[in-house]
Amino acid sequence: MADRITLAVLFGGRSGEHDISCQSAASIFANLDRDRYDVLPVKILPTGHWAVGTDEPALFGRDSEEALGWLRTAFPERDSAPTPVASIAAAFTRVAEADLVFPALHGPYGEDGTVQALLDMTGAAFIGNGVLASALGMDKEFTKKILSGAGLEVAAGVVLGPGDDVTAEDRERLGLPVFVKPARAGSSLGVSKVDDWAALPAALAEARRADGKVLVEAAVPGREIDIGVLEMPGGELRVSPPLEILTGETFFDYQAKYADETTVLDVPAKVGPDVEAGLADQAVRAFQALDCRGLLRVDFFVADDGGLVVNEVNTFPGFTSHSQYPAMWGATGLSYPRLIDALVDTALWHASARRELTS
Repeated sequence: MADRITLAVLFGGRSGEHDISCQSAASIFANLDRDRYDVLPVKILPTGHWAVGTDEPALFGRDSEEALGWLRTAFPERDSAPTPVASIAAAFTRVAEADLVFPALHGPYGEDGTVQALLDMTGAAFIGNGVLASALGMDKEFTKKILSGAGLEVAAGVVLGPGDDVTAEDRERLGLPVFVKPARAGSSLGVSKVDDWAALPAALAEARRADGKVLVEAAVPGREIDIGVLEMPGGELRVSPPLEILTGETFFDYQAKYADETTVLDVPAKVGPDVEAGLADQAVRAFQALDCRGLLRVDFFVADDGGLVVNEVNTFPGFTSHSQYPAMWGATGLSYPRLIDALVDTALWHASARRELTS
């Protein structure tokens, strides 16, 4: 049997996706191989304080709903440390003892390179993408610039800073409908579809509640198809089957993702072999262009003629037991526990390679 691994799982966070991160962490805990892993749960509270918990084998490895209930109640609403900085310093004395850190965080202050930079600076080995890929993948403006520069097609759009509006020229260029979205937020928070320019001010206000920088993008007709990329130890990149999102909502918004029981994740999606090959090729090219590590989910629009447009990427996609990324790999026969093992093994391989470079 392989040596036991102490895994510090960071979850929660300061973003609007705090609860989604807790759900992802609960599924991770519920699916860990308890013969291989010891767990150090570390909850980042909405205040920014870090609270360290204890391993709970009786809960973890059984049921994600049980684990989620424990995660929501077993930590204080505010850590006893006087400041977030003090709590982080105290937490790191425990996190540093772990073999590997799993940042199960979504959105700003977690998925955007901030936590990854902290882990990098302290030399902690961690699962998933590094600082650069995390920062680029979180900011939709720069994601589009990088992917466009790599030859991938992205939706036409305009970036607005605080107080900016869409010019008459951009309105004519983009046409209607358009989608208004925060540049640096996930889970479709703050996203609106605008069918009439009169509705634009309200949509901008909604997006700006999540981020001062906003994208206004032309609607792209087509099916919404996702592809997962998984890096294996040694650097081999594997590509999942395509997954199609089937929803009765106007688009795949927060409601459709997390509350609409009629939303269906169809995997493998019913696409032709040429389209599937194109999706796989472009997903790998996106992974490489963004300098990713470990994993990536790439969301596409597929036109009737087979044309592909990259909608967005997720450097740490939703990781609940019913999320797209685990579902895509589950369709290949790679179970959720084995998916975690693959991410762990790849992270340990990267950490070993880094030690060799710095020794």
